[in-house]
Amino acid sequence: MTTRTTNGSTPPPEVTLSADEARRLALRAQGFLGAPNRRAGVRGVLRHLGAVQLDTISVLARSHELIPYARLGAVGRKTVERAYWTDTHAFEYWSHAACILPIEEWPHFAFRRRAYRARPHWHHDLPDGAYDQVVKQLRAEGPLTATELGGAKNKGEWWDWSDSKIAVERALMYGEVVCVERRGWKRVYDLAERAVPDALLHDDLDDAECVRRLVRQAGAALGVGTRADIADYHRLKGEQFDAVVEASGLVPVAVEGWDKPAWADPEALATPPRGRHRTTLLSPFDSLIWERARTERIFGFTHRLEAYVPKQKRIHGYFAMPVLAGGRLVGRVDPAREGTTLVAKQVSLEGPKAVPAVAQALVEAAEWVGCDAVRVDRVDPPELATALVGALG
Repeated sequence: MTTRTTNGSTPPPEVTLSADEARRLALRAQGFLGAPNRRAGVRGVLRHLGAVQLDTISVLARSHELIPYARLGAVGRKTVERAYWTDTHAFEYWSHAACILPIEEWPHFAFRRRAYRARPHWHHDLPDGAYDQVVKQLRAEGPLTATELGGAKNKGEWWDWSDSKIAVERALMYGEVVCVERRGWKRVYDLAERAVPDALLHDDLDDAECVRRLVRQAGAALGVGTRADIADYHRLKGEQFDAVVEASGLVPVAVEGWDKPAWADPEALATPPRGRHRTTLLSPFDSLIWERARTERIFGFTHRLEAYVPKQKRIHGYFAMPVLAGGRLVGRVDPAREGTTLVAKQVSLEGPKAVPAVAQALVEAAEWVGCDAVRVDRVDPPELATALVGALG
């Protein structure tokens, strides 16, 4: 890392990072370099990342379970759920996508709640009284799912929401209602006045302060990033980033090989990243890799979720999970489960050196989800199949 100093009216001092230094800063910021903070556990991971993305796909496990597993190791899956949803520790809202967020971030999303309230119809019309009825029912009965509120769907297609579902989702966007849990993948709703601690239950922050705090948090969670990287973390607009970055405390840096300006967390720059690297399977929705252009820039690794790609056009598999080892992305595994066997339907390796790491990642993941065997169906390149099976023991 080098620093250039300037004088007079020229631009402020600029730190220059090598591509390798930027990669290591990103890995440490995301919890993959150095000893994991097991005392802080799952809640510590959530607070550190600031957002854990939810997704309906469950192959090895759901994505929000895979996130702490990748950083902490074999945390019990029930422990993960309890850590997220008990003691009003977290809430679900729209950040990078539908995300679990630390409850401390409730005030930071006031700008988004205000924007939703300003929408005239929010895509759906509601009959008079439907919204008030949902709020009244929650107040009287406590936390409820949409089904318990009167049904999630009408009798038409799957996207044809019932009035009660439309109403409670609107109340969620407005901030009058909070999703406090996922139960059987259904959202459980409660009134914000009950679910959010009094000290946080306010929309006092103006839009600029909300965005400034989210930009600073995203910069810290990424370690170093471009305008697009940092803005995309909580799905902010580029102009919103531009308006607050100078006040955010992030430090302008140049990264060798990056063709765009970048900013870094000053605390990350203060101490060189050191420690052990994690070896693990990554959810495609992990914040380390959820932005494709950033993943290519930092790791030289192109990854695309193929779950929504027609089967005949898939290259690496339905839910191919990148394998992280030694601070590099060394391969991909498309997993499945058959009884107590973890099946690697397809393993794509970046080279022979990836074999031991991928084998380790598969064995550890199998143990975590309660499997006692690993089967490999296909390896690319095929000449590495024997070595991989041998490494699995």
